[in-house]
Amino acid sequence: MENIILALLLSLIAGLSTSIGSFIAIFMKRPDPKVLSFIMGFSAGVMILISFVELLQDSIKAIGFLMGILMFFIGMIIMFIIDVVVSHEYEFEDSIEILINNSGECKPHLHYGHRHRSRPLHRGEKSNNNLVKTSIFIFFGVFIHNFPEGMATFIGALTDVHLGILLAVAIALHNIPEGIAVAVPIYACTLNKKKAFKWSFISGMSEPLGAILTWLILFPFINDFVLNALLGAVGGIMVYISLDELLPMSRSLAKEHYSIIGIITGMFIMAVSLAIL
Repeated sequence: MENIILALLLSLIAGLSTSIGSFIAIFMKRPDPKVLSFIMGFSAGVMILISFVELLQDSIKAIGFLMGILMFFIGMIIMFIIDVVVSHEYEFEDSIEILINNSGECKPHLHYGHRHRSRPLHRGEKSNNNLVKTSIFIFFGVFIHNFPEGMATFIGALTDVHLGILLAVAIALHNIPEGIAVAVPIYACTLNKKKAFKWSFISGMSEPLGAILTWLILFPFINDFVLNALLGAVGGIMVYISLDELLPMSRSLAKEHYSIIGIITGMFIMAVSLAIL
């Protein structure tokens, strides 16, 4: 029970990092894209290395190569299905660049979808209403995508406390830009700091909610085989998030050098951490 409480606590901490992003969005107004690029590259580096060096390897050692690899791809397929059903419809750098014109209307400068499809305003459509819809899409996209991350932190911590801490740190880092993406359009439209913070906070709470649901559903079935099988799936989830979300976004925010420096730094620090722990 102590391990379960700690695992839930780590998922809560990771989810709360979206609130840090909302503070940055509200008080700093325009965070440095270079810093965000580095942070997301760093988080991707941590996730990729820990997935292949720790999660997948431990799963293969415990349940065999074929089953470990199978669970790894099942994790990726789960994230792919979530991505298809609920697209991550925002771009961080565009959310930060939302402008408020002199008339008080909110002017979104956003792209929708992973393919950088632009969504032009239709004639007669109020930009304020458009941004409200954008805010809703962003919120639900982040909320639903955070569910598997909460599951990943919970399972990692339940298997090994140190592993759970490392996963929580990596997820928390990339949740900061997500908090910015949620808070910026809401604050731009309402000029209400409390409302922007509230919705960013709620979006992050889907992580501990995902951890709690994982605990309630899997608790009767938890044993060494199930935990190690799920480690392989978590590895697939982390790699998918890194390749599909973090790396493209990191490179789009600034020159690719900031992204790759973040990746190398994240992998190096993670390698040192694994060696020490």
